[in-house]
Amino acid sequence: MAELLLELLSEEIPARMQEKAARDLADGIVAELALGGYLNFNAYPFVTPRRLIVKLEPLPLVQPDLREERKGPRVGAPDKALQGFLKSVSLTQDQLETREDKKGAYYVAVIERKGRPTTDVIAELVPVIVRGFSWPKSMRWGTGSLRWVRPLHSILCLFDGRIVPFEIDGIKSGNVTWGHRFMAPEEFDVTGFKDYAAKLIQAKVEIDAENRFFQIATSVRKLAEAEGYELVDDEALVRETAGLVEWPVALLGKIDAAFVRPVEEGGLPPEVLTTAMRKHQKYFSLRDPKTGHLAPRFAVVANLQAEDGGVEIIAGNERVLRARLSDAKFFWDQDRKRKLESRVDDLKRVIFHDKLGTVRDKVQRVEALAGDIAQSVGADIGHARRAALLAKADLTSDMVGEFPDLQGLMGRYYALAEGESHAVAAAIEEHYAPQGPGDDCPSAPISMAVALADKIDTLVGFWLIEEKPTGSKDPYALRRAALGVVRLVLENRLRLPLQLLMQQSSDLYTDKIKGADKQGTISSLLGFF
Repeated sequence: MAELLLELLSEEIPARMQEKAARDLADGIVAELALGGYLNFNAYPFVTPRRLIVKLEPLPLVQPDLREERKGPRVGAPDKALQGFLKSVSLTQDQLETREDKKGAYYVAVIERKGRPTTDVIAELVPVIVRGFSWPKSMRWGTGSLRWVRPLHSILCLFDGRIVPFEIDGIKSGNVTWGHRFMAPEEFDVTGFKDYAAKLIQAKVEIDAENRFFQIATSVRKLAEAEGYELVDDEALVRETAGLVEWPVALLGKIDAAFVRPVEEGGLPPEVLTTAMRKHQKYFSLRDPKTGHLAPRFAVVANLQAEDGGVEIIAGNERVLRARLSDAKFFWDQDRKRKLESRVDDLKRVIFHDKLGTVRDKVQRVEALAGDIAQSVGADIGHARRAALLAKADLTSDMVGEFPDLQGLMGRYYALAEGESHAVAAAIEEHYAPQGPGDDCPSAPISMAVALADKIDTLVGFWLIEEKPTGSKDPYALRRAALGVVRLVLENRLRLPLQLLMQQSSDLYTDKIKGADKQGTISSLLGFF
């Protein structure tokens, strides 16, 4: 029994693709080996930003002998059918066996193949898997024909400590790899997985993504605590960062005090700070545990252990963040020069759907429907209609244009700055919720009314134009909208005349949709629930 080690070294693989790619590579090799008769072995995938790695063990040195039975034509069948079968199995008639079932005798070909050396099997299947590998996005480079996520530089393939010889697009397999791009760029040879992993650690490469995840989370938390702060938990960002570095080194930088002051004192909303740092720069936010406010510090994970302890890296990242936050501050100041209500008509330039009109049209429908729903949920009708009118207005703001994730949230901040009631402002932020099982469900009456109106309008509209979700496709997230309605009703223990509300919603589409079977649409939509 022996071990197989395969490494595909390339330019940086996007973090979101890494985990699946490593698993798919391992699964592909396992599946091909299983077809070749290999059983009872384990596959271990590893991944770094530049490498896909698979270790398999234990594998026999020689492929197991294969025995296959193939059923042929009936005894007495036309000669042409028999000759075609013989050709397909590469046997003569006297080599066939005859068997009987309820319908009579038939021929059976028993094909026995002697197992080949495992090295030969691997050398044959790996190029096939690599050439047929499926990436969400891939590219070609140079004059070759291979498509890979990024240019492939080298292939390391060892079985039982020996090189498995093959070539893919001019790249020959070998026993050589390279360490960290900057700290240990020299090549070195390896004899097996244990040797490979140990030498890569010395060369500043951690191949285990879970180890990198733990190192990042632990080191950032320790740095924060040493300064009297705590890390704002963000597991998704830690995982993404683990896919960006081969040797994580956590560092702390400073945020200019002008940006972290309370909003009332001229600072930025904390969500703007965290979004700007997270989305664009992959920085971690810190919090003061005493006040619960964001700290004037951020954490960055470098892919380099700098000789100066990271001083220059920190300074460079502080300059970049200062520019990002200055842009955000400019957007924040500029957006507040206009009232939210003045932005509503700008939504005429934003298409909701080519058959359902603009977002301004949708706002008009949601405003009317929210007033109807308000009566059933105990909300103030005027406030519900006001919140619905303003709910989408922030879509035309510069801040949401730069940070789409902040839609609704920025509407709340702008509404409060303009003197709107807290209930109306909250409804502007919450009307998108719940968007998933992890989201909190709005419970304030005005928020419930607008959230329900927005989702019912969407569902009714797409049902009217026959754009319903299918078993495999739901491009307009209609299932999510329907589940949102269900959660709003159940978690708030509401009793709503859904059929009547859907009828009222469909009547609001009169000018947009001609000749639609509204009653049939409502029956179909109710059945969807």
